[in-house]
Amino acid sequence: MTDAFDLDPRLAADTVPVGDLPLARVLLMDDARFPWLILVPRRPDVSELTDLAPEDAATLWQEVRIAVGVMQALAKPDKVNVAALGNVVAQMHVHVVGRFRSDPAWPGPVWGNGERRPYPPHARAQLLERAGALFAAA
Repeated sequence: MTDAFDLDPRLAADTVPVGDLPLARVLLMDDARFPWLILVPRRPDVSELTDLAPEDAATLWQEVRIAVGVMQALAKPDKVNVAALGNVVAQMHVHVVGRFRSDPAWPGPVWGNGERRPYPPHARAQLLERAGALFAAA
């Protein structure tokens, strides 16, 4: 076991930081096709929900609820998907994805559907600013 929290390099490569909640680092998936947040508990060596202390698991669920509310306010999606898969990235993380009936993967999952399309820098900056403000107000 290590004592430090390190973000998995694959998550770091595909996301940009939004900020930190009491437990989780909040990331924005850099894919303009889908509004997509990822929460990563800042605990070392955690790959399963059961690896978290019960208090941390409860805190994570509350932070997921906050992230769903932020997603609803941020993107006004038709549906919000919440998932913790970890098949590719073992580090515990929770996806909060805004889905639209018109999105390219609807009604299927977003994983494995086409190529990631990074946000234009100005759009990403605006989205990060809005998301940060919504999390701060939550």
